[in-house]
Amino acid sequence: METKKTVGGLQKRIRSGKLTRGDVARRLAELAFGNANDCVKLVLEEGTDLKGLDLSLLTELKRNDKGTIELRLVDRLRALEQLALLAGEQGEDLESFLKALQEPGEKA
Repeated sequence: METKKTVGGLQKRIRSGKLTRGDVARRLAELAFGNANDCVKLVLEEGTDLKGLDLSLLTELKRNDKGTIELRLVDRLRALEQLALLAGEQGEDLESFLKALQEPGEKA
């Protein structure tokens, strides 16, 4: 789950035009491997506080007048494909690339 500090720092880098390859790769990895529990919790539990939920994987939520709910999430396969392309552009194999993403600091 992303922290507010992480998101705020990322938003500042985007606005300043200093978004790095590592930032993009980390975000793709979060989308590809993220947990959708909070998205399901939003649908199943009434009165859920939105502030505490990580809904970054949620792309669409529909509820019709009969009570049917349609929940759409990020396409994980597409995120993985993009992550693999990014790893390939850096001349690394995917495993070492993902390990580098987990290390603190910026290497991109």
